[in-house]
Amino acid sequence: MRKLLISTVIAATAATGAVAQAPSDVAKARRAFYTLVGYEMATLGGMAQGKIDYDAETASQSAKDILTLTGYHTADLYVPGTSNEDLPGETRAKAAIWSDMAGVQEKGMAFYQAVVELNDVAGTGLDALRPAVGKLGGTCKACHDDYRAADF
Repeated sequence: MRKLLISTVIAATAATGAVAQAPSDVAKARRAFYTLVGYEMATLGGMAQGKIDYDAETASQSAKDILTLTGYHTADLYVPGTSNEDLPGETRAKAAIWSDMAGVQEKGMAFYQAVVELNDVAGTGLDALRPAVGKLGGTCKACHDDYRAADF
């Protein structure tokens, strides 16, 4: 299967909990992954909000980049022992992630579906882009509300 669902990847977390990386390195890699998602979302959100001129090619490429990121095997980024309780000042990931993996999977699936929908419309015009970006942003917010601390 060409497209790897985030929820499937996260589901594998328990099986891949033993990682040869230091917990701080895992947290850094996780932050880097989400920095890339945020980078692309900044472009799309800027267009949707009218802060950046809409450009079909740029919108399509940013959406495609996020879709590509959904194929990244993220399970090794969610190693137990890498929460903000374990690594104060290094991550905002709440320990609730590891005690509510079903909720994380559900939110991951919603994110993936919103990314697919965004890819279907990103280059078709601003009127189609706005609600798709809003939906995707809503999936990000839903996860942040439950699993990301406000501050380091």
